[in-house]
Amino acid sequence: MAWVDTASETFVARHDERDAEDAERVLAQLEFARTRLEERFDTRPGELAVVLHSSVAQLDAAQPWIPVARRLTAPAARRYVVGWAGPRELHVLCPRLLAHRASNVEGSLELLMLTPSALLARRYVAGQHPKLPPPVSPGRLARWSRWAWLVEGAAQWLSGQTRHVRPAVQRRLREGPPPSFPPGRADALLLGGTVFDLLAREEGERACVTLARGPHPDGPIRALEIAFPRSIRHTEAAWRSHLERLSE
Repeated sequence: MAWVDTASETFVARHDERDAEDAERVLAQLEFARTRLEERFDTRPGELAVVLHSSVAQLDAAQPWIPVARRLTAPAARRYVVGWAGPRELHVLCPRLLAHRASNVEGSLELLMLTPSALLARRYVAGQHPKLPPPVSPGRLARWSRWAWLVEGAAQWLSGQTRHVRPAVQRRLREGPPPSFPPGRADALLLGGTVFDLLAREEGERACVTLARGPHPDGPIRALEIAFPRSIRHTEAAWRSHLERLSE
């Protein structure tokens, strides 16, 4: 395999030479996402490279945390664990492999193709919470377990992936026990965005950005009580009703 570089205004993508056209499309997606993210966040992640991997094995070898994250994720969402946002690089499967991983249900392909934007959004959100990954360390991973629903959910909502999650949510609710609130580590990638979707419907987009930015020194429950100005019990009931609507 011959690696080549493709540059845009603020990103450089490293990829297989046969993925040159797809790399240009990924970079265009990222430039658009970056413009919108910089309107909402004060922190800047600095220069980021994009590595488009041409196999799952190659991606997993480059970022050993990814296969661990895949195992820790609910089965309904494992096909969407296809990248990682590091301190200086975004690692993701190339678009032709993302398309190959898509299921036949509506929205699966769109979810996967928006992964680069979601990874970039995750990097911006993580920049607001310096004790969370990246980089990866035992302490940071322990904190991420508490806050995965916020980081992954904000990334999903900011990237536009929440518009496409209905079929995957339907599958998740058919499989396994009811999810916890806020969503636990296994459900964060898929269901975290539904918390932000509900917040956007009830309190508007500004409330979602405020929740994503933090800080939240008093923990997740207090963060949700501030975002949704009511008791956590009533917010959980509203969220479960929201999931039921998505599963209809």
